[in-house]
Amino acid sequence: MLKGSRGVASIHSDPTGTLLVSRWTCVDEVDERRGMAPKAGTSWTWPDVLDGLKTAESLFLQMGEFVLRFESEEFGDEYEERARLELRETPEQKKEAVAKLRELLKADPELDVPYEEENFLLTFLRPTHFYPESAYTRMQNFFRFKVKYPKYCSGLIPSRERNVFEQGILTVFPTRDHLGRRVLLIEAGKKWKPKQCTLDEIFKGVMVVLEAAISEPRTQVSGVQVILDMDGLSLSHVWQFTPGFAKAVVDWVQDCIPVRLKGVHIVNQPYVFNMVFAIFKPLLNAKLRNRIHFHGTDRQSLLNHVDAKCLTTAYGGGVAIPDFPGGKLCDLLSNYDSHYELRAQNGYTTKK
Repeated sequence: MLKGSRGVASIHSDPTGTLLVSRWTCVDEVDERRGMAPKAGTSWTWPDVLDGLKTAESLFLQMGEFVLRFESEEFGDEYEERARLELRETPEQKKEAVAKLRELLKADPELDVPYEEENFLLTFLRPTHFYPESAYTRMQNFFRFKVKYPKYCSGLIPSRERNVFEQGILTVFPTRDHLGRRVLLIEAGKKWKPKQCTLDEIFKGVMVVLEAAISEPRTQVSGVQVILDMDGLSLSHVWQFTPGFAKAVVDWVQDCIPVRLKGVHIVNQPYVFNMVFAIFKPLLNAKLRNRIHFHGTDRQSLLNHVDAKCLTTAYGGGVAIPDFPGGKLCDLLSNYDSHYELRAQNGYTTKK
């Protein structure tokens, strides 16, 4: 048991030494009366970042000497200054943009979202630089995508996507880079066995991870870096990609997901990767195309974009993370199932 400022957490470990805090029991009856916690003695499975609850300290994954957790706390001075310089975020600008976006949403009876929640609105305002009309457009696109592509979005919760995590294809590095950005690794070569895990499952797993990341205020400000390790990609993998799949992915990345995607880094790509990229390339806008970098096996090239202090030794960094079952990341994310279920209730009340 681990006692925190808001309750008691249950910790368990496995034979690999991986620690996972998976349950939280509230013991603060004062917070309960304030409406900031569930009834004393009940299990807490989601810190609900968007409602400002501060229990993320109870949910973490020990990765060697490092700890991965999804952060609910607001950012400090460094991130505040970055938000001001890069996103135009000031108290006055934030107040004005939130009010305007709220008005736009109130006037749209078909889009059912919690527009009274300021933190929810900030999720869309920050990546659109506090232009309320742009935030509204992205929000519309985000929820229209869910209607258009139910095979990716319907019932999307972490615990149902365990298979892709069990394959070890997705990894969130425990430390941010030098600019505070989250780093997601996708190993879509050797670790991807199409007969065991479909391409759709990989996409859904990425959606699950990024939805958790965009709930973090620091990630909203600093953004995300993605590393695609294509080592071992073969023709059997290439045949899985279709123009329809490429269009869905590119639409989601470019126009829907409220995230500052700061870079996509392709490493260890074999020649056949050109066949895959040829499907995606015509769909990319100039902004996204300029943020895709091909590094091959040149680790220094990668380090020119991503700080060595957040990368594992396999990618030229200095972070030593022991191998552990990929399902542990799913265990961590599954604590947030209720958040995903809650957000799944939002969206368009009629088909768009």
